[in-house]
Amino acid sequence: MEYDRDKVDDMMLALLYLTTFQDGPILRAWKGMDWEVSDRLHVKGYIGNPKGKTKSVVLTEEGAKRSEELFEKYFGK
Repeated sequence: MEYDRDKVDDMMLALLYLTTFQDGPILRAWKGMDWEVSDRLHVKGYIGNPKGKTKSVVLTEEGAKRSEELFEKYFGK
């Protein structure tokens, strides 16, 4: 099936907001997403490198802001 990968990336980034938590000065989110999506979010500069043994991923400053904005846009009341 053909689909808009940018829209999927936006939805995944918005949903990452649900699982964000502070780890000292770093904002993290639990990762449980498709590897292709997480790789694209990394390439776009929204998250740190998703590869590794950790169960969370670091959100960049831009990624944290965009994640919250997208969450509010699509899921806020």
